[in-house]
Amino acid sequence: MNLTRREAVIHLAALLGATVVGPRLAAATFARQAHGFTAAELVLLDEIGDTIIPPTDVPGAKATGIGAFLAMMIADCYEADEQQQIRDGIARLASTYTDRFGGDFATGPAASRTVLLNELDREQRQYHQNLPAGSPAHYFRVLKELTILGYFSSEIGATQALRYAEVPGGYDPDAPYARGDRAWFN
Repeated sequence: MNLTRREAVIHLAALLGATVVGPRLAAATFARQAHGFTAAELVLLDEIGDTIIPPTDVPGAKATGIGAFLAMMIADCYEADEQQQIRDGIARLASTYTDRFGGDFATGPAASRTVLLNELDREQRQYHQNLPAGSPAHYFRVLKELTILGYFSSEIGATQALRYAEVPGGYDPDAPYARGDRAWFN
C-alpha cells in the first residue's frame, strides 16, 4: 500500500486526535456507569459526599457527581472483601440514620446528617489508633478520603474551591497572600 504525503498527514492527525479525544470520551462514560451500585446507593453516596464537603460560596461534592466517582473507585481500586466491607458500612450508615433520626439519610436535614458523620469520623479515628498493620481501613475513612480526592481533582474543586494555575511559574517565597485567599492547585 502506497501512501501519499497528504494521506500520511491525515492518518497521523486522526491518530493524534484520537489520543486526545479518546480518554475524554471514556471518562464521560465512567460517570454514567453505576459499577454495581443501585441508583439509590449512588444518591446516598452523593449525599454523604455533600455532607462531607457541603456547598458554600462554591458548589459542594454532590455537584461534581461524587457518588459515581466513589462507586467507580470502590469497584476498581479495592479487593472484593474490602468492597464488601465498604458496602456493608454504607448500608449500616443508612440504617443507623433511619433508626436514630427517622427517614432517609439522602432526604434528611443537613444538621442530622452532619451529627451522624461526625460520630462516624470519631469512630474511625479511634479504630485507626491501634490498628495492626495490614488491617482494612474503616469504611468511613475510605469514603471521606475518596470524597476529598474526587472533589479536589474535579474541575469544580480545582478551579473554584482552589486557585488553579494551569502552568505554574517559578517558586516565589514572597508570593502575596491575603487572609482568606484560596490555596493553589498546580
